[in-house]
Amino acid sequence: MRFDLQIIASWIKDGSKVLDLGCGEGDLLHFLKKERGVSGTGIECDESKVARCIERGLPVLQGDINEEIQDYPDKSFDYVIVSQTLQQVYRPDELIQPLLRIGRRVIVSFPNFGHWKIGLHILLSGYAPVTRQLPYQWYDTPNIRVITIKDFRKFSREVGFDILTEVAIKDRNSCKRGNIIKILPNMRATYGIFMIGETDK
Repeated sequence: MRFDLQIIASWIKDGSKVLDLGCGEGDLLHFLKKERGVSGTGIECDESKVARCIERGLPVLQGDINEEIQDYPDKSFDYVIVSQTLQQVYRPDELIQPLLRIGRRVIVSFPNFGHWKIGLHILLSGYAPVTRQLPYQWYDTPNIRVITIKDFRKFSREVGFDILTEVAIKDRNSCKRGNIIKILPNMRATYGIFMIGETDK
């Protein structure tokens, strides 16, 4: 499992109810059901990935996450996970509020566009970067947003939600291993991972 998903999994309490948005082929859901005994559901737009989830015995809906989440009642889930999906959403500000309504905690992860190699690539070449974390040409990428760790902190203040926990990571070549970055995370981390929600009173 990808290193960022390993971090996210470590935050999930045993037996929780989980909704994974943009769940891909269900790697995280499969792990959480097997190792943590969670009750998990996924939403994914890609038909082939949904089929793979179903083959693995995972309950996954095919559809647009903005539409599918509207039908869930308040606090239906302990955790809502948006892993490497936020940068593909047209209006992240309009997505976050419904997620905070249906989930007690929301976990968000995204590629950090502030990484120094991205800035250096643009400076030296003049071209939009193609990296392991952002592996698309500008004209065929599903990512319609570029986000830095500092951007997300500012976004939290402007939209009005609390950051409960955050971790910056740098993954290695296999993507299955990595390091937690504590010094200059906006410049040195390849991904940001945030848990957001209401602060416990």
